Amino acid sequence: MTHVGMETYGFKWQDLGDMEAGRPNLGLTASALIYRLMESTLKEVLVRQFGREQADWILKEAGKLAGSEFCAHLLDTRLGFPEFIAQLQAKLKEFGIGILRVEKADLDRLDFIITVSEDLDCSGLPVTGEMVCVYDEGFIDGILHSYTGRDFDVREIDCWASGGRICRFVATAR
Repeated sequence: MTHVGMETYGFKWQDLGDMEAGRPNLGLTASALIYRLMESTLKEVLVRQFGREQADWILKEAGKLAGSEFCAHLLDTRLGFPEFIAQLQAKLKEFGIGILRVEKADLDRLDFIITVSEDLDCSGLPVTGEMVCVYDEGFIDGILHSYTGRDFDVREIDCWASGGRICRFVATAR
């Protein structure tokens, strides 16, 4: 069982399977195009079935679960903040998720401004004027929650799809 905030989910890291045994030739990598195809069609079905607000909640909650698991299995939460962020930056780049930068970090208030360039979810999308990275909002929330033990409100304020060339997120501890 995985706990994300007050929620409990049945997902376990082991559910991802044995990649070495299952993909001996292709390995861990896959096309960003195919990832976006999966995410975009999933989002479309969720919006059609449940409406935009509920679909966004589901995607954000899934992102939070993924961020918590990512942090628990791939990052060392015992590190000091600068070292933790350096490790997070390296892992996000290693997995082709994006290039993370912390623009502002108020460690006393747990208030952050974080940017992600070359974001897996949206970099290169047509400009629609919308913020589309709700999954990323949850992912960042899950990582910060796992590192600090606090819940966060994470909100995207700049997005490739809104006309920016990076995604910018404000994260504030609740």
